[in-house]
Amino acid sequence: MLCSGDMLLEALAACAGVTLRSVATSVGVEVRGGSVTAEGELDFRGTLAIDRDAPVGFRAIRVRFDLDTDASEADLATLLRLTERYCVVLQTIAGTPQLRVEAAATP
Repeated sequence: MLCSGDMLLEALAACAGVTLRSVATSVGVEVRGGSVTAEGELDFRGTLAIDRDAPVGFRAIRVRFDLDTDASEADLATLLRLTERYCVVLQTIAGTPQLRVEAAATP
């Protein structure tokens, strides 16, 4: 069963993969295939309300691309830099967007 943290990492991996593919096409770097892995570290004591002092959420997130490509190191660096720049999920996590949480009761 997936938890919300798993879904966040899956969204990040999916967005990063689509973004990398688009960037590769845009800059003319052939990527024949590959995989994207996103993993993170969190303290479940906070999420499960076991320890009120434990943080809720990820303390670290790592994204790894394993690509089937003959691209040079310079081209790979460009792909990574531009993927980081244009990946919506990554940029949302990296930044601190304004957030408002509301509730409304309906009879």
